Amino acid sequence: MNGLVLRELRSIEELEEVLRLFDGIWHPAPGGEPITVELMRALAHTGNYVTGAYRGDRLVGASVGFLAAPAGQVLHSHVTGAAIGHGIGFALKLHQRGWALDRGLDRITWTYDPLVRRNSHFNLVKLGARPEEYLRSFYGVMGDAINTGDESDRMLAVWRLTESRVIAAVRGEPCRPEIPPDAVTALAERDGRPVAGRTDARTLLVAVPPDIEALRRTDPGTARTWRHAVRDVLGALMGEGARVTGFSGEGHYIVERTG
Repeated sequence: MNGLVLRELRSIEELEEVLRLFDGIWHPAPGGEPITVELMRALAHTGNYVTGAYRGDRLVGASVGFLAAPAGQVLHSHVTGAAIGHGIGFALKLHQRGWALDRGLDRITWTYDPLVRRNSHFNLVKLGARPEEYLRSFYGVMGDAINTGDESDRMLAVWRLTESRVIAAVRGEPCRPEIPPDAVTALAERDGRPVAGRTDARTLLVAVPPDIEALRRTDPGTARTWRHAVRDVLGALMGEGARVTGFSGEGHYIVERTG
């Protein structure tokens, strides 16, 4: 795919290259790296998932995951880093899916920041995964250039590998559920800021900002306001049992009440 070669990694030299790639993406403070060479080495040696994507001789993406509970069913994808906009992340996910299916696993999970719109689109629309749990301040304080100054709320994405929507998505058919005409906006974006609305309808729309990472740099106060607003609305809805069924082209989570 796009001239990429994907392969599992095991040597210290390969894993040091992965660490340099990740450092270039997240620019962590010392001690704040998303993973260490030693841990990647241990995971690879014990049969877990450590894979690199190469274009020619250059490492352009990598992903690290480990087998999770329930045993024999789940791979948890802990960290993935890749250049944006070149299909590398999608290629890594396809490779990861094949790796999991070859081992009899039926789903892959990972966490992501619910405020990052492009990640929400990638996970829900392009891959067909579903967010199934809102995790408040999951990693505590994070010391890297992307997340610094923000709370680490995360969404747990669950990718059910043989579900029809996922099979269609990996064939290149994005998952775009229709929004019913009576859907109500529970959280809107107005003049760059979040505005709460009603939450008593069956189908609700929850907005996220266009670029939370830029907003953290230029207006950290508004970025924090978005964090708390999405937590208060989306986190509360999911805590009450509502299901996220998709992500709209306008940047809204589509949420369905089940009761």
